[in-house]
Amino acid sequence: MSSETSGQTTTVNAEGRTAVGPGSAPAKQGWKCPLSDAHVHREDVRKVWKECQEESFWYRALPLSLGSMATTGGLIYNGVWKSSARFGPFPKLAVAGILGFAVGKASYFGTCRSKFQELGIKDGPGSGPWSRRGPSGPGRRHCHHECEECKKTTQDAPADQA
Repeated sequence: MSSETSGQTTTVNAEGRTAVGPGSAPAKQGWKCPLSDAHVHREDVRKVWKECQEESFWYRALPLSLGSMATTGGLIYNGVWKSSARFGPFPKLAVAGILGFAVGKASYFGTCRSKFQELGIKDGPGSGPWSRRGPSGPGRRHCHHECEECKKTTQDAPADQA
């Protein structure tokens, strides 16, 4: 972060040290953009993850699983579907239950994603500042804010890698 007052530039690097002078530029490795560092606490992420798991089970997966098993059982009982000669109705009931469970869990994905977005994680797990697919490379945070220091850092980055 830098500010120009009366011709001097004040630069604060990541460690909190301040450099004052006309040509003081931020250190390439020590500087971080103040607006891109949206810190998310692990406990908050764990809490939202646990809520998503519990709610997706109780509100979607279990009801859809039981409903699909009941429907399959009714179709077998009424003769629309035939039960297996060797195993009876159990394989079809098991497949219906597993498919209902999977569809129920998958259907809650959008709700869970919105909960993570409220927390500050924009793209959900597998993308964003912690992913390997990010534009800044593995494990590096990408600055979503375009300030002068960010522009300088992104212009200097390709030259450092070569």
